[in-house]
Parts: sequence; C-alpha cells; structure tokens
Amino acid sequence: MALPLRSRLHGAVPDEDSGEIMSGPSLLVLYGSQTGTAQDTAYRISRQAQRRHLKVRVLPLDGYNVAELISESLVVFVCSTTGQGDPPDNMKNFWRFLFRKSLPVGSLSCLDCAVLGLGDSSYPKFNFVAKKLHKRLLQLGAGMLIPVGLGDDQHDLGPDAVIDPWLRSFWEKVLVLYPSVSNMEALREDEPLPPSYTFRFLDEETDQTEVLLRINSEQTGPSEFRPFPARMLSNRRVTAPSHFQDVRLMEFDISGSNIEFAAGDIVKIRPQNSAEDVQLFCQLLRLDPDSRFTLRATDDAPVPARLPQPCSVRHLVERYLDIAAVPRRSFFELLSGFATNELERDKLAEFSSAAGQDQLHSYCNRPRRTALEVLSDFPHITAELKVDHLLDLFPEIQPRSFSIASSLKVHPNRLQILVAVVLYRSKLFKPRRGLCSSWLASLDPEQGEVRVPLWVKKGSLRFPKELETPVILVGPGTGVAPFRSALQERVSEGKTANVLFFGCRSESKDFYFRSEWEDMMKAGNLRLFTAFSRDQEEKVYVQHRVRENTALLWELMTNKKACFYIAGNAKQMPAAVCDALKEALQQEGGVSAEEAEQTLAAMEKTGRLQSETWS
Repeated sequence: MALPLRSRLHGAVPDEDSGEIMSGPSLLVLYGSQTGTAQDTAYRISRQAQRRHLKVRVLPLDGYNVAELISESLVVFVCSTTGQGDPPDNMKNFWRFLFRKSLPVGSLSCLDCAVLGLGDSSYPKFNFVAKKLHKRLLQLGAGMLIPVGLGDDQHDLGPDAVIDPWLRSFWEKVLVLYPSVSNMEALREDEPLPPSYTFRFLDEETDQTEVLLRINSEQTGPSEFRPFPARMLSNRRVTAPSHFQDVRLMEFDISGSNIEFAAGDIVKIRPQNSAEDVQLFCQLLRLDPDSRFTLRATDDAPVPARLPQPCSVRHLVERYLDIAAVPRRSFFELLSGFATNELERDKLAEFSSAAGQDQLHSYCNRPRRTALEVLSDFPHITAELKVDHLLDLFPEIQPRSFSIASSLKVHPNRLQILVAVVLYRSKLFKPRRGLCSSWLASLDPEQGEVRVPLWVKKGSLRFPKELETPVILVGPGTGVAPFRSALQERVSEGKTANVLFFGCRSESKDFYFRSEWEDMMKAGNLRLFTAFSRDQEEKVYVQHRVRENTALLWELMTNKKACFYIAGNAKQMPAAVCDALKEALQQEGGVSAEEAEQTLAAMEKTGRLQSETWS
C-alpha cells in the first residue's frame, strides 16, 4: 500500500549535520460535505495541525484545483456520502475528474494521504464515497498513511467513536514521516488559536452606501448563493386537526425565475432563526442587532460568500449562524479555550475530551440541546466571548432538501412541497423544533406577501421515458411527495401503467392527496394499494401490501419490465419492502433467495430499482 518510509519522506527534513529544520511540512485538508459535518471535521483537523505548527489549508474539494494534486505531499480527504452512495454537491466536479480513465496509473506517487469517511450505517451504501475514493487514490499511486476511517452516525457516540482513534493514528504516522513536527512542542488544547475573521464595526453612513452596491451587483439566476425569492401562495395543513403530526402542503410562485424541474428533483431551502432566538443571542452576547460590520480574514482568505459586506448583526445571526442546532464537539473544544471560570472550564474540557463523549451526548445530543441553550448554561464564558470568534464557533445554517411534490406540466410556474413539521419533546422543558419546518410553517401568506429564497437541483430518482413501461411506487407518509410529481407528469404524458403503494397511520387523519388518487383511479391512470397502520388492531404497513400482491408485481416486473421505486424514512421501511419484493420473486418465479437478491442487485444497477430515503 504505502511506499517504504525512506522513499516517501518529503517536506520537513532535519539537516544531518546541524539538526536544524530545513523546511516545514504543509498539510492540505480537502472535504466533501453535504450537511456540514465533514466540513466541521476538516476544520478540527486543521486546528490540530496548527497546534503542531504545520502550515495548513482547508478547502471544499470543488474549491481546489485538482490538477495540482500531483504536486501535493500531504493531504487528508474528509468526505460524506449522500443519497444512494452519491458524493456531496461540493465534490462532484472533483469526483468526475478523479475517475477519468485517461489519468495515468502512478500519477499520485509523490502523495501521502489519508481518507476519512462520514456516513450512516442505516443506509445500504454506507460510506460508499470514502471507500471508492480510497480505492481510486491507491490506483493512482498515492501512499495511504493509514486505513480508511469509516465514521458512523448510528454509533452511540456518533462518528467521533471512529474519528478520535483514526486521528491519533494519523498524527502518529505524520510524526514519523516528518521528524521536524515531533521536535516542536505542540500548543496545548486549551490555548485559543487566532480567530479566522476579525470584525470591524461601521458607522451608519458608510454602511448604507456599500450595502446598496453589493445588492445591486448580485442580481443573477437562482443558485445556492443567489436563490430565487419565491412568493409563497399557500401554506395549508393536510392532516386532521386531531392528528399529532402537522403536515403542510406549501405552494410557491416561481414565475420569472427560469427554474425548471422534472419528477424526482428536489428544492433547496435555507431556513432562518426565529426572532426570539436572535433576540436572546444578542442579549447574551451584548450585541446590538442593528450594528453593522465588515469582515476581514486573518489569513487573507475570502469572506463567506453568503454574507454581504457590510453586514448587520441581525442578518448574521438570523440568516447565517446556526445557533439553533445541536452543537458538535468542536463547539465545546473552542469554547473551552476562552473559559476563565474554573467550573465552566473543567466541564467544557470534559465535554471536549475523548473520555467525556458519553457525558457530552447525555448533556447535548440525547436531549437535543441547542447551541443557544448551551450559551445560557455557561454564562461566564458567554459574557466574555469575543465577537471575532463567532464564525469559528457557529457553523453556517445548511439548506434543507425537499422532494418537489408537483409537476410543471400540471401546475405551470408553481412549485409545491409536502412538509412534516418537526416538533417533539425531550427531557428539556422547551419542546424541540425542526428549524426549517417550523420556520416554513410559521409563514402566513394570507397576512401579507411572504418570500422564501429557494433553488432547485437534480434529484436521484429517474423515471422511464417509454410510454408503456409501468412504474411501481412505494411511498408511505411524506415519501409520497416525489411520486405525486411523477404521477402528475406521467398522466399528463399519457402514461397510464402506474401502481402506488401508500401507507399512513389513519385513513381519516393523514391520507395525503386522497381525492387526487381517486380521480386518477376513476380515469384508469392508477392502481392504488393502501396500508393504514393504526386503523385496526394489527398494524399493517406498505410491505404487507407488497407481499399480498406478488402475482401483480411478478407480471409487471417480468413481462412488462416495470421500474420499482421506494421513497420515505430510511429506518426499517426500505429494507422491509425489499425483503417483500425478494419474497415475491421467490414465490412467483420459483427462484432461490440468492437468485432473488441477485435480481434486485441487477435491477438496481440498471435503474429499474431506485430509492430515495432519509433518516
């Protein structure tokens, strides 16, 4: 795997006669991150490198010129896996380049590197991107310092259960490779590093001029950095008032946006913090929400692209800092460096240590305590916190993805989504709320114009173009959203071979789009099978309905080459549906369990079996 140590030694090398360091090693940390976890881990590695006096750069994979990889000496790749084994959005260009067949074997023979994956073992393609990247780098001749790390969200202690020992192994290897690093005394973990940015507060006159210039220069098409401010037309509850779950059907006007989408595509929406949370945050940190500032990076890096220059404190807290998220371990590591109160410092040090992760999870992750609530629990350090460290402490609010639930062919210039409002209780007094769903649910277009910034990206589901090819759709709960879009689109195109398995708790409380399905059935455009899990003593789910219709499924899949789709919660449903499908193949086709498994694998490879699931 890795070349012998002598031949792979580069960077900082001690002079044999004097023992002095001739040059210092440089570490490059590249990340592919969808929700911010891989990015957070990349910056954690960067801080560890700085404490060891290494020069370090941190970049998203698509923000790095991949052609320069051949001249790098030490690189850590941190990447998550999205969807059904897909790379995150900010590493897709890198991914395509790296897998070009024209790249010569051995082109990365001067590179020492390591790959750390972040995934969720409840998904079938657990850490697929990290595994595939590790294999490809080896093919290109890179030297792997240590085996690929496979962090798992499902572990009791989260991905840190793997990350901690992986990082220890990585630094042990680096210290052997670069003797100069081991010769220098590392900074203590409780010594604060310089902030990434400094704030310069402005007077009102200067600020207004610059803001107008910046706003005028950014009026372009919809994207992550320039979303389209779509007007919300309706925000309607579609579950019964007595039902425990509030689910909304929301419609937006996208006229004039040039947004186009097809069935299976998703819309991205970045939420805002509540006015109550913004006010409390500013009070705790003694900040004037109306004051304005400019940012300057301490290392001359660009300022965050989504922050206007100048920017108000209100805008920063409301739209950028993720103060309502459950904070990661890095939050406590950084806070501990600023603590002067002994009790608070000791508690933060415990939460930051590998040995204290169970205590941290009991305090923070299990009750879903927010970063804002943590600040309230540590009043001394909060009062002493300097504004310059805010962008290091708090991650950026990440956009949320929603399956589009409508078709432009039926609803031109309109975009609809089905949103389950997240609201639940933990051991904390205040109920826990989903940031995006609660914010969207709070918007009322009947009280005045409401605009929601959004943009659209291609989803993972692809539907057949052929007129005769049937589709079998299994979408319990809000998993039916992308299938509503698909059915609207297919029916408008004259595609009538459609089968839908829909499941919910009760026929009278959460049977989404019932009248639409009934109209399609009357017109001969849909066969519908329903499973209402709580309407009888014995619970019935969609997988039970799949098992009851093995003859139909066999006929459609074998003789009509039907495509099979699953969408919904990733916990147990997708695996249970696949098991029911395998049973259908065995029962109707007389094949063995192993042959049924191979058939499903072949269908998945050719796109005849697709799923879109979330946890």
